[in-house]
Amino acid sequence: MTQETAEHVGLLLRDARGEKGWTQGQLAAELGTSQSAIARMEQGKQNLSLKMIQRLEAIVGRSIVKVGRPQMTHLRVEGGRTLSGSVDVNSSKNAGVALLCASLINRGTTTLRRLARIEEVNRIVEVLTSIGVECTWLNANDLQLRRPAVLDLDSMDVEAARRTRSVIMLLGPLLDESAEYRLPYAGGCDLGTRTVEPHMQALRQFGLSVEAKSGFYSVQAPPADGDNRTFVLSERGDTVTENAIMAAAHRRGTTVIRNASPNYMVQDLCFYLQRLGVVIEGVGTTTLKITGQPSIDVDIEYFPSEDPIEAMSLITAGIVTNSEVTIRRVPIEFMEIELATLEQMGQELEISGEYFARNGRTRLVDVTTKPSALHAPADKIHPMPFPGLNIDNLPFFAVIAANAEGQTMIHDWVYENRAIYLTELNKLGARVQLLDPHRIYVNGPTRWRAAEVGCPPALRPAACILLAMLAARGVSELRNIYVIERGYEDLAERLNTIGAKIEYFQD
Repeated sequence: MTQETAEHVGLLLRDARGEKGWTQGQLAAELGTSQSAIARMEQGKQNLSLKMIQRLEAIVGRSIVKVGRPQMTHLRVEGGRTLSGSVDVNSSKNAGVALLCASLINRGTTTLRRLARIEEVNRIVEVLTSIGVECTWLNANDLQLRRPAVLDLDSMDVEAARRTRSVIMLLGPLLDESAEYRLPYAGGCDLGTRTVEPHMQALRQFGLSVEAKSGFYSVQAPPADGDNRTFVLSERGDTVTENAIMAAAHRRGTTVIRNASPNYMVQDLCFYLQRLGVVIEGVGTTTLKITGQPSIDVDIEYFPSEDPIEAMSLITAGIVTNSEVTIRRVPIEFMEIELATLEQMGQELEISGEYFARNGRTRLVDVTTKPSALHAPADKIHPMPFPGLNIDNLPFFAVIAANAEGQTMIHDWVYENRAIYLTELNKLGARVQLLDPHRIYVNGPTRWRAAEVGCPPALRPAACILLAMLAARGVSELRNIYVIERGYEDLAERLNTIGAKIEYFQD
């Protein structure tokens, strides 16, 4: 950005702030920065990245740089750099979207602190706002939610709903909100046929009737009852479990859910609901006993815990660049298998003592990666339900295995398309052999090379390509990164704080 452009942007920013009636301090709070930084921006003395300009435009609600821009944003990566320093893990994306949905159960005010400001969260906030929920960002990452007495379900933002798979999780909290309503089909990552039938099977236990029609689910509420119920989930899915928990939380009677997921986002949801007065026994196990509260009106603030998938992403960045990097605030309970697998492959790690997350329940550690000579594991790497290796952490082992001596089999038995996307690593010099839609061989070590690659339509494989670009000498381009922004908040900027060189650009 030239000095002339910076000064012009500063004038436009000052005008936009004036139209809002905000002080520099108020804009700084919205942006999550300092008042002095806003002053420098308005004086044209602060060089602004494209990402920062986009964030400013979203906050002030007007265009600051008056150019016709295409919608797609890309990343340019100067690879082959050694990383150093430390970086914190952000709060969990998956817990965040569950808590947003669960806020509908509460008639009081819910304030979610340090919420991940990602596109998936933005889409759910848009949906909630469209049905009448008052959603107020208190600053860059604290969101206050208060629902009306009656939700306007007919006004739901269909476009926003169809851009996220999380919208299916509204069925539980909306169980008996209205006698009949429609919910748009869920969107999100293209990972093959991820059926919603397990959700339907769980919610039918409460009497909910759902019929799939053209582009929508037609939903009929169950009659009121105070029955106790016990059922088994046919699939130990995270979102399925969350939907069933949210339905039980505001339904009279006691519900026992067997084969429930005890994963990190499920635990965070349970901790929040317990703070609302819902009695939940068995948190962290596969059997949950929930005594519902049909009327909940509590003013509450809650901190979602840290994200083990982001933790694995940042740890992978240190490993593939052969760097010493400290990843702080790692939720160790949900990373133990991953870290043990890395150590079996020869990765040297330093792990600190444990301390608690801001929710007072989740155990955290700091993990430091050390330059190491890696070798392929003796057995295949595959995911399992918690406490096994997390399904969303599996793709990162493809990038790590590419740095290891020997051949590694990775078995992604959950999704029928995701393993295919990992073959895109070959454009950067990897040797990934697709055996079938679920299995790949990764042959290492890899001499990474720079390349231009389009983001695959799945979050974790897309992040893997970005991390591989950090290791590839030269300049790489990752095209159309919306899928990454669905699940990560400012991942590129945060990697830059530990020595990466990544910039945003648009055509």
